[in-house]
Amino acid sequence: MPGTTSVSQPSAEPVSETAAPGLGERLKQARLGHGLTLEDAAGVSGLSIAYLSRLENERRQPSLPALLTLARVYSTTVAALLGERAGGEETVIRAKSAEPFHAHGWTYWRAGSPRRGMQALRVRVPPGRATGPARVHPGEEWLHVLKGQLRLTLDGTTHLLAPGDVAHFDSATPHVMESADDHVPVEFLMVHAAPAMVAFTACVPTAPPH
Repeated sequence: MPGTTSVSQPSAEPVSETAAPGLGERLKQARLGHGLTLEDAAGVSGLSIAYLSRLENERRQPSLPALLTLARVYSTTVAALLGERAGGEETVIRAKSAEPFHAHGWTYWRAGSPRRGMQALRVRVPPGRATGPARVHPGEEWLHVLKGQLRLTLDGTTHLLAPGDVAHFDSATPHVMESADDHVPVEFLMVHAAPAMVAFTACVPTAPPH
């Protein structure tokens, strides 16, 4: 793996009407709340100043890796950046109350509490091949395919995952997730663990076998 990596930045495209309204302003306020200039945020996140500026001016849709990275940098969650109302701890999330949100052509449903260290999402990826570079960001990812077939490319090696299949990998490994069918979307559960949580669990000794 190369010594330096950066979060993939999608090609220029207008924000569609399905993009989370007010996302740019929330990103800006989260940055300012940490006393960061665009230059500071770019240096910490690995995203370019121009890209961050376009996100804040809502002239770009952020990719999921970009949202995960900015949530980590700004000490918040993807759900908060996308405008979900803050509330108390949620143990149970009812299907009827899980509102979808959209970013960079993908659809997401929150599948866990935004106040936890792990961020759980249900994700739907539209049919067709992905565009742009492989995604790279800090942390770990766990995927469980629900519907369709997922084409997961990890560091150049492609894996086809059917419903029920699971993948667990280091997010710093260049990865591409796309539907393996040109006409049918793929839907999966995704859990992302932040770097601090990964470091903590790595230090916990494994229990001896019974």
